Amino acid sequence: MSTGQVRTVRKRILVTGASGMLGGAVAQVLRVQGHHVRTFQRRPSAGATDEILGSLTDTAAVERAVDSMDAVVHLAAKVSFTGRWKEFVDTNIVGTRTLLEASKTAGVTDFVNVSSPSVAHFGSSLAGAAAGEADPERARGNYARSKAVAELEALAEDSGNFRVASMRPHVVWGPGDTQLVERVIQRAKSGRLPLLDHGAALIDTIYIDNAAAAIARSLERMADARGKAVVITNAEPRPVGELIAGICRAGGAPIPRLHVPGWMARGAGSVIERAWLAAGSRNLVQDEPPMTRFLAEQLSTAHWFDQRDTQKILDWKPTVSIDEGLRKLAAHYGGIGPRIAM
Repeated sequence: MSTGQVRTVRKRILVTGASGMLGGAVAQVLRVQGHHVRTFQRRPSAGATDEILGSLTDTAAVERAVDSMDAVVHLAAKVSFTGRWKEFVDTNIVGTRTLLEASKTAGVTDFVNVSSPSVAHFGSSLAGAAAGEADPERARGNYARSKAVAELEALAEDSGNFRVASMRPHVVWGPGDTQLVERVIQRAKSGRLPLLDHGAALIDTIYIDNAAAAIARSLERMADARGKAVVITNAEPRPVGELIAGICRAGGAPIPRLHVPGWMARGAGSVIERAWLAAGSRNLVQDEPPMTRFLAEQLSTAHWFDQRDTQKILDWKPTVSIDEGLRKLAAHYGGIGPRIAM
């Protein structure tokens, strides 16, 4: 790869969703590269010097955020395994649409939409798969369906004066991750983390530093990335049980010993999700149900991707391996790192 051969042109870049782990990491990478970074999110983000607080549902706030920007990296989204469809529509579809329109009006030239491989994952195994086309009708769960609509609408806006690319980082994790790492550790400690089908499903993930670097890199490679959806992973598929064991060791949690058939978890997930929505999550202790059909499918089916096109388009390769990432995670929790043999 010839990553160092592209000369970075300093730009004014808006990063939405920068209070999240990935958004914050992307913003920091862009700052280190010398860009002027403005962030836009509902709560303050670390390290921000140019920050606008607001919601994607507030058109005036969005217009203020994109004013005078050269490029936009859009990470803000409603991310949840469950929830009512309207909540996803308002943020992920209408919010993205509002941001696209405001960006074009403001003269933004490059727009990176951060999506998810789930927009083209329809419940069956994916082994060495290409990115595939987003399909809202077949995507599983309201999050994936809404992100599929948003990605299709974003890519449809690609033009000579407004270049659009969609990056799909797959299962991002690392220190400070509350979406995956903290849930795995806390559920393992409470004995509520089963392995589906013995944790044998082979899956791709991506360490946070690699995900942030690849998304930042896409801005430098818009001539090649525009109009495309690109899946980004560490290119190191592992059995899901092995990855979970590594996270548990890093966080000082017991390795799960409970095994549940995938078919049983998928059926139970459907029932639990309906009951969760009927009860209303605000009346319950946790924000997420312990299992949904989508989550059960993710834990019991293979999903790993051919990264040759990704690495060619972005002229990029991950620099932090899964094993190194687990050592970094253990250091974050005060340990010395998990054993490599799992």
